Amino acid sequence: MSLATQSITALRQQLTAGQITSRDIVESVAAAIDSTNDSIGAYLSRDLDRALAAADAADLSLPLGGIPIAMKDNINVQGEPCTCGSKFLQNAYLSPYDATASRKLKESGAILFGRTNMDEFAMGSSTENSALQVTRNPHDLDRIPGGSSGGSAAAVAAGAAVAALGSDTGGSVRQPASHCGVVGLKPSYGRVSRYGLVAFASSLDQIGPLTNSVEDAALLLEAIAGADPRDSTCLDQPVPNYRESLNKGVKGTRIGLPAEYFGEGLDPAVRERIESAAKALEAQGAELVELSLPFTKHAVATYYIIAPAEASSNLSRFDGVRYGNRVDKGTGIVDMYGTSRAAGFGAEVKRRIILGTYVLSSGYYDAYYTRAQKVRTLIQQEFQSAFQKVDAILAPISPAPARKIGEAKGDPLKDYLADIYTISANLAGVCAISVPAGTVPSDNGKHLPVGLQLIGPHLAEETILRIAKTWEDIR
Repeated sequence: MSLATQSITALRQQLTAGQITSRDIVESVAAAIDSTNDSIGAYLSRDLDRALAAADAADLSLPLGGIPIAMKDNINVQGEPCTCGSKFLQNAYLSPYDATASRKLKESGAILFGRTNMDEFAMGSSTENSALQVTRNPHDLDRIPGGSSGGSAAAVAAGAAVAALGSDTGGSVRQPASHCGVVGLKPSYGRVSRYGLVAFASSLDQIGPLTNSVEDAALLLEAIAGADPRDSTCLDQPVPNYRESLNKGVKGTRIGLPAEYFGEGLDPAVRERIESAAKALEAQGAELVELSLPFTKHAVATYYIIAPAEASSNLSRFDGVRYGNRVDKGTGIVDMYGTSRAAGFGAEVKRRIILGTYVLSSGYYDAYYTRAQKVRTLIQQEFQSAFQKVDAILAPISPAPARKIGEAKGDPLKDYLADIYTISANLAGVCAISVPAGTVPSDNGKHLPVGLQLIGPHLAEETILRIAKTWEDIR
């Protein structure tokens, strides 16, 4: 078995026993990248010499000592490019600092190796919106890997990364994890610092791990979670040892099944996989509880007002002066701003900036943005009420398995609606995880992964990781 496909736990055991070296792991990952990247396109860049130097100096006494981790290309790592999948930053920006998540991984001994592809500025659900290259699903190269963290999920699924970090604004860790058959965790808002994550929607963004196992996800969360004075939204709360409770089982755990997540539009084969998982957990001692979350139907509309509004503000800094490639025809600063942004941003980013600017404009702010914030509060209250009845919520990640590349061309609403099961967790600020739930057949005879979603109360990562581990062990 390739070292690149093994769990962090397995690799750490071999490292500390002196059976392998960190250089061996990095070279294995590099070989896997070389053999898969032309077909899958998970990586935008990688610095092997730098990674090997870090491997040779690795401190194996640290929790992640000697383990290479891939990074989504919107998380800053000092001395490395951070393109956000955009022409605006391509060959124009080399990060002068580490994001807090990057720094914490390094302090835990990890080696940050490789920058993974993504939808431009994290705006998309397929990684087709990357301006730099196409990323394909390792299970079927004609299909999307999901997005916006599609490169990270595809790298882990293809055995070209031991683990990776992504970011989740409306499902961008969980949905590609589901489509690629790996584990993807969105921590509670405020659990992980956003400092050094290029902002899309600041009240929704959260960094999270993509891994081959629930235990690996728990280990990475332990490394990156915790208070950060550089991020005022990051909570000063103790970080549990998430691995301690992984094997405690689900006996007596109340798991909610929301009717709105199993209704019209859900692929029957996906429904069967999710319902089978629920029954299997019930057989392990969990109590299944029927729930209703009626404001789910408003989640997509609410999200696509709030997120573009915040994106419109956050992306104003990309003007060809402070950041990014400049297009200057010598006709004045206003024209330079316009031509630089027109050339630098792709169609989806422009669409969301225009939408966000519109809902924030005079005369429309109250009609759209203010009302969306009120609905967001109702969604938050609905989850709070639900978690008084249950310990966690079980649901699908996506209505269907990965679609074909190009299938939604010219119809962005199709992808927007596919986020219906993931968006609410971001609006509510709660934690959620995608764990593989098996596969379903496709029209070409291939079998496509399906993810099981577990949603927990704010800062209840221990609970959803424990349920996910129980399911992982019995599936």
